[in-house]
Amino acid sequence: MNEFYKLSVGEKIFRIVNYLLIIALCLSIILPFLNITALAFNPGKDAERGGIYFLPRIWSLENFEKVFQASNIATAFGVSVFRTVVGTVSSVFLTAAAAYALKSKTLPGGKFLMMLIFFTMLFSGGIIPYYMLLKSVHLTNNIWVYVIPSLYSAWNLIIFRTFFQQLHPSLEESARIDGYNDFSIFLRIIMPLSRPVVAVIALFNAVNHWNDWFTGTFYVRSAELRPLSTLMQEMLMSAQAMRETLEQAAGQYDLIENIQVTGNSLKMAMIIVVVTPIIMIYPFVQRYFAKGIMIGSIKE
Repeated sequence: MNEFYKLSVGEKIFRIVNYLLIIALCLSIILPFLNITALAFNPGKDAERGGIYFLPRIWSLENFEKVFQASNIATAFGVSVFRTVVGTVSSVFLTAAAAYALKSKTLPGGKFLMMLIFFTMLFSGGIIPYYMLLKSVHLTNNIWVYVIPSLYSAWNLIIFRTFFQQLHPSLEESARIDGYNDFSIFLRIIMPLSRPVVAVIALFNAVNHWNDWFTGTFYVRSAELRPLSTLMQEMLMSAQAMRETLEQAAGQYDLIENIQVTGNSLKMAMIIVVVTPIIMIYPFVQRYFAKGIMIGSIKE
C-alpha cells in the first residue's frame, strides 16, 4: 500500500483504471454464471415470473431431476468421458509428435508441409463432402467419429511447433551425445519441458470434446452413441417444443400453469451439468497458463 502513494499521479490513475477494468471483467463473467445457477435451482414455473438474479427465490432440484430422468444419461455421460479422455490424450500426443518433427530445420520439404497445413486453416470442403468422407471410411454412426477426425489440429500443431522452436538446441545435442534417439528425446526431454503448452492444448481439446453436440447430432444415428451434450440439446428442444405447443393451444392456460420445469429453467440446469466437470478440472491446469518450468533448465 505504501508503494501506491509513492507513484506519480499518472501512474496512480493508470493503476486504478487497470484495477477497475479487471473488476469489471470479473463481474461480467461471475454475475451471468450466478444468474444461471439461480435459475437452475429455482422451479421453472416460478422462474417464468422473472425477478430472479443471483439467488433462487425458491430452492428446488426439480430442474436437475428432470435432467437426470433421461433413461440413457449414464450412457451419454460415458460416451462423453470416453471421447474427452481418449480424444484429448491421443490428439495432444500425435499433434506434439508431428510438431516436433516439423520444427526440424533439416526436415526435407518442411516448409512446403507447413504451407499445406496452414492451407487447411483457410479453406474447408463443407459439411456435405465431409459427411461423405466420413461415410466412405465407415465412421458415421461409430464412436470413433468423435476421436479420429479431430486427432490433428493445424492451429494446435503450429502452437506446439512454435514452442518447440524456442527450446535451446543444446538440450537435444547433449541428449544425442548420451545416446538418445529422436523418440527418446521427444518423450523424456521435450514433452516434460513442454508441460505448460501441453496443459493448455489439452484443456482446449477437452473443452471442445466435452461441449461438442454437433457431431453426435449429424453423424451418429444410434442413441447409445450420443454424448451428454447432444442428449442435453435434444432434451432442451423437446421441452421448448412442448411449451410452444401448449401456448398455441386455446384454453390450455391451466396446463401451462401446471408445468414445473420450463425450457429456460431446464436449459440453465443443463448448463450447470455440462460445465461442472470442466470447472472441476481447470484448477489443476490453470497454473501452467501463467508459468512454465523451462526457467533455469539451461545455464551457459
